[in-house]
Amino acid sequence: MSDRLVKFLSHVDMVKISCVETTNLVEKARKIHGLNPTPTAALGRTLTMGVLMGTMLKEDGEKITIQILGDGPLGSILVCGNKKGEVKGYVGNPLAEAELNEQGKLNVKAIVGKGQLNVIKDIGLKEPYVGNVPLQSGEIAEDFAYYYSVSEQIPTAVALGVLVNKDGTVKKAGGYIIQVMPDTPDEIIKLIENRIAESKSITSMLDEGKSLEEIATYISDDLNTYVVSECEPKYVCDCSKERMERAICSMSKKDILELAEDEVTEICCHFCNKKYHFSKNEILNLVEMK
Repeated sequence: MSDRLVKFLSHVDMVKISCVETTNLVEKARKIHGLNPTPTAALGRTLTMGVLMGTMLKEDGEKITIQILGDGPLGSILVCGNKKGEVKGYVGNPLAEAELNEQGKLNVKAIVGKGQLNVIKDIGLKEPYVGNVPLQSGEIAEDFAYYYSVSEQIPTAVALGVLVNKDGTVKKAGGYIIQVMPDTPDEIIKLIENRIAESKSITSMLDEGKSLEEIATYISDDLNTYVVSECEPKYVCDCSKERMERAICSMSKKDILELAEDEVTEICCHFCNKKYHFSKNEILNLVEMK
């Protein structure tokens, strides 16, 4: 089945919910980067958040970049997304691992470590919007909930999950984000908080075969929850030789000339591992262009 993101409104339009299944795109990322199970969970959660946040952008040309800069063995996490639900990303160390946590689950916190979460929104202005907060747990969902409360001052509940098979493949991945309008009564907020506290994880619900509609209705505790829109999220890398040329041109003239010392220069895209080759003459032509 294809991945899905569905947006909902509940409690007479006072509560916004986005639910997403990202099993296929997280498995694609795992294959591209050769990820161990715990890095799969870390990148998968961040990619899922990239889908959720990207589809909240207002215009098609806008983009969002998420950076998680931790001091753990995983290194940094970088994810880019857009309004269409297209995401791409990578981690510093695809082979990082740690012992299972106290609950016997993948220990994302241990490989992420302490550090900072940056959210960069390119919404067509001269300068992008940049929000950053210290990591609260390294579990990623909690860190984004904190980001929304501090940086955007929006009460937000975030759930992210990646369930990995024994062979390392992705069994289920997904998440949801819930935000309430400023005038939402306290009793409705408490109702949703209680329901979230007693609910199973997002991946458990997906693994049980529950639809996104059923999950949204359950966590909102409102039978009148209804669908606003939906899309199919995908792992998409938009790299090209022309983009790589622009990247080379952004380097100093001295550094470009150093590349021209080799007969062939190979540049690899971090997001999809596709390799691009430039001859010595092509590099020299880029020097002249610069």
